[in-house]
Amino acid sequence: MLLVLGTLLVTGALVLVAVGAGRSATTRGVDRSVELLDTMTAAPVRPRPGEDDRPFAERVLAPLQERALAVGRRLTGAGSAERLRRRLDLAGNPRDWNADRVVSVKVMGAVALLAAGSALAILLHLGLTGSVLLVGGGLVLGFFLPDLYLYQAAYERTERLQRELPDAIDLLTISVESGLGFDAACQQVSRHTEGPLSAEFSRMLREMQIGQSRTAALRALADRTNVPDVRTFVTAMVQADAFGIPTAQVLRVQANEMRVRRRQRAEEKAQQVPVKITFPLVFFILPCLFIAVLGPAAITLMDNF
Repeated sequence: MLLVLGTLLVTGALVLVAVGAGRSATTRGVDRSVELLDTMTAAPVRPRPGEDDRPFAERVLAPLQERALAVGRRLTGAGSAERLRRRLDLAGNPRDWNADRVVSVKVMGAVALLAAGSALAILLHLGLTGSVLLVGGGLVLGFFLPDLYLYQAAYERTERLQRELPDAIDLLTISVESGLGFDAACQQVSRHTEGPLSAEFSRMLREMQIGQSRTAALRALADRTNVPDVRTFVTAMVQADAFGIPTAQVLRVQANEMRVRRRQRAEEKAQQVPVKITFPLVFFILPCLFIAVLGPAAITLMDNF
């Protein structure tokens, strides 16, 4: 009990010290004196009409998020923003998510799960070891939970990109061979398909419309993904654009290669099934089978002897 309460007090003290340090870095001694004199001499300001009608998110959550962001920047360091932006690009840039919000959510999640773990330790009357494990586990899990979410989102998006790319290249090939240009064919893909690949083609077209070259837009598309097939496709299209190779011919070759690679991946996964099924077979299926087959014989032997 004393350890849990001490942990809560130390955590609160550290948060207060970090907030105080952030404030002291932005103000000077003379400014504090001037603010103090203004506070003592100024008349109380009445709230303006409608000022208290702001949403709860603006009155409470926004200042809390700013303080958590200040603490998180000190904990994660200066180079974490670029790494978080890279993870957000791989995850597809979820709605209303940016690097600053991820950092603040990490701090608030750590504090929230720390408090939840402390409360559970008090309610369950755990010992010293159990309380430390529960409180420390909640703190670590709350801090790294946004990273786990981004990793899972990036993994699912990568798998979906790899699965949808051959069909998209087939549609590009048919569109270009029917007389459309490459940009118009990409617009057909973004318009008639759904998923992350359609969003990436749409973003590439918007970048080209605002003045970026096709090569730069294609390379940016490859940088936002972590799929080797996408990089291969982008490299082939950039080389075709640079050397004047017919786009339809390059797309036809890329479509054939993508279908071959998809078939090879399916065969590889099929060959992995016997190895993966060994562990559930040994530890779960065979014991149940032995109980169902040998159980009645074991009962009969016990009754006879």
